[in-house]
Amino acid sequence: MGGENKEASALVKKIAGLHAAISKLPSLSPSPEADALFTALVAACAPPSAAVDVATLGPRARRMRADLVRLCADAEARLEARCSDALAALDAPLDHLRLFPYHDNYVRLGELEHALLSRHAPDHLAVPARVAFLGSGSLPLSALLLAARHMPDAAVDCFDRCGAANERARRLLLRGNDAGNVAARMSFRTADVEGLTHELAAYDVVFLAAPVGVAPEEKARVIAHLGRHMAAGAALVVRSAHGARGFLCPVVEPAEVRRGGFQVLAVHHPENAEMVYSVIVARKGYLELVPPVVSPPCNCCEVEKARSSVPSTSCHLDAMDEIRRRAW
Repeated sequence: MGGENKEASALVKKIAGLHAAISKLPSLSPSPEADALFTALVAACAPPSAAVDVATLGPRARRMRADLVRLCADAEARLEARCSDALAALDAPLDHLRLFPYHDNYVRLGELEHALLSRHAPDHLAVPARVAFLGSGSLPLSALLLAARHMPDAAVDCFDRCGAANERARRLLLRGNDAGNVAARMSFRTADVEGLTHELAAYDVVFLAAPVGVAPEEKARVIAHLGRHMAAGAALVVRSAHGARGFLCPVVEPAEVRRGGFQVLAVHHPENAEMVYSVIVARKGYLELVPPVVSPPCNCCEVEKARSSVPSTSCHLDAMDEIRRRAW
C-alpha cells in the first residue's frame, strides 16, 4: 500500500509540473511547445496503471486538477477549431476527417458507446429516431460518426453554446460529400444546455460531451437539468474519466447520474491507453432494480484493440500540414 501511495504521489507531482508548464504557455493553440506538453500529460495520465483517486487529493492538488481540466478543454477546443478551418478549405472536408490527429480514438469511442447502448439499453434506443449531442464543438466528429455509422436513420441535433463553433461545423457539412444523407439529418443549434427545456423531451438518446460542465457543480447541475426535462425512458450517454485520467477531463460518478433521476445501466472504464474517456449509459426515470454493469469485462469492448492513443509530439502539427497540403 505504501508503494502504491508513493507511485501516486510521484505521478501527481509530475502532473503538477506539467500543469505549471502548460499554464505558462503564451497560447493553448496548437504549437510545437503546446503539443509536446499535452502529449506528455496524456502519456502520464492515460495508462490504466496510472492509479490516482482524484477524490482523495488534497486542497492544493484539487485546485491544480480543476485548472488543468479547464486548460485541457480549452486546448481541445482550439485544436478542433484550427482543424475545422483547415478541413473546410478542402473540396470535400468529410472525406478527409482521418487527418484529424485523434480521429481513430473517436471512432473507437463511438463504437464503444453504441455497443454499450445496444447491449444494455432497450433495443429501440440503439436505433433511435432522434438524437441530441450536447457540446458538439467546431469539429463534431462524434456526432458525424453516430449519424454516418451507427444511427443511419436518426436525426442528430447538435448543440453548442458557442455560435462560432456551430458555424464552423455547418461549413464542413455544406462543403461535404453527403454520402448517407448525413448533412440532411444533422442540425447545429447555439444554446446553453440549461436553457433547453421542452426540446429535450423529443430525443430518444442524449449524448453529453465531457466539456459540458467542466466543474463538478456545473456537471451535477447539467445532469439534474437533463433529468427534469428528458423524456421518461430516454437514454443518456455520459463521458467521464477514471483514475489519473481525471486530470484530463471531468469525472462523473454514477451516483451523480442517479441523483439526476436516471437508472444507471452500465459503466465502462477503458482498460488500456487507447481511450481517455469512461462511458456511463443510463435511462431516465426508471428505478434501479438491478446493479449496473461495471466493466471489465464485456465483449462489446473488443473495439479496444491494443494501439497507442497518444499521438507523437508533432502529431497535431503534422496533421495540420497535411490538411493544408491537400487544400493547396
